[in-house]
Amino acid sequence: MENFVLIEKVNDSIGKIILSNGKKINPLSLSILKKINREITLMSKNNNIKVIIISSNGPGFSAGHDLKELKDNQNNKEFFLDLFRECSNLMQKIISIPQPVIAEVPGIAAAAGCQLVATCDLAIASEKAEFMTPGVNIGLFCSTPMVAVSRNVSRKKMMEMLLMGEKMSAIEAEKYGLVNKIVPEKTLSEKTIEIANIIAKKPKSTIKIGKEAFYKQLEMPLNEAYEYTSQVMALNMLEKDAKEGIEAFLEKKNPIWSS
Repeated sequence: MENFVLIEKVNDSIGKIILSNGKKINPLSLSILKKINREITLMSKNNNIKVIIISSNGPGFSAGHDLKELKDNQNNKEFFLDLFRECSNLMQKIISIPQPVIAEVPGIAAAAGCQLVATCDLAIASEKAEFMTPGVNIGLFCSTPMVAVSRNVSRKKMMEMLLMGEKMSAIEAEKYGLVNKIVPEKTLSEKTIEIANIIAKKPKSTIKIGKEAFYKQLEMPLNEAYEYTSQVMALNMLEKDAKEGIEAFLEKKNPIWSS
């Protein structure tokens, strides 16, 4: 099978995973999901990598699961369980790794492709990008994609996407919180790298602490969230980079981070 996941080193601090089956709008087959999962895991263990970008070749980002593969395994429940477990594992892996992950979205992101965008910590989209959870149109409700997307957009907008299966424009996606920025298509890669470089200049230990705390506190009641994040900040204050940053600010000099 042709390798439809490419790996690129933008610079010493930024790694890029490229979905490269653009002619078919980068379907997320089981093998492709496994490949992305492996590459995310490898990058997360690389101490030099501080930011990961997930991008794509071709006009679209990803049309979601490979419908031909679904048809070929129509009566194979175990295959479907493996597929959706692998997809869910990938989404949870993106959240659990210390490095921020940025989706670079040139065009359509549908179903599991929309799920992937929603799961990434940040998403930068071109003005031509569109987003949808269209499973209802083919009798397959987008149940797993809605887990990620519903944690980004409002409840009623999510139900509209799920029940109608229609496209959301880039402007709407920014309005409802699914993407961070809309940029011209020709500058999409440049802008995404620019944002990644800004993040890569921050102390790695601080980003790791913050990312983990952000996702944990989201699922907590308010009082538990404050108790938990108070503990996190107290421990963060003991870190070398926090001491360096505060001292540098007070002395009006540039900090020298440990990582």
